Amino acid sequence: MAEDDKIYSITVVEDEPLVRFAIADYLRGCGFRVTEAASADEALDVLYSDASIDLVFSDIQMPGNMNGCDLARWIKENRPAIKVVLTSGLADAAAEAADLCDGEPLLSKPYDELMVVDRFKRLLTTA
Repeated sequence: MAEDDKIYSITVVEDEPLVRFAIADYLRGCGFRVTEAASADEALDVLYSDASIDLVFSDIQMPGNMNGCDLARWIKENRPAIKVVLTSGLADAAAEAADLCDGEPLLSKPYDELMVVDRFKRLLTTA
């Protein structure tokens, strides 16, 4: 994992179960501690809990009261130490994500799992 062998905690927020299961399993296999949420509302439950979260990886388009951009705004306002990476299959999502994400603005779907892990490691190991 990182040079200090810290195990980072990631919350994957994705309403498509097969996509969520696939990336969550891959991240676990790479040594991350992963929680899953099917909506931004479920992710807020995780964020309000005592769970230690280092990064939230969220789809932008989701059902419920909030989309991924709304969730990213909430995190920036209420839990600013948590890194945020957004993903979307929509071409116009990058502009909205640019101000809300850490590092590069958006991971486009379909994404390469290795690229996802590389991005997470860069974000989590930089001060």
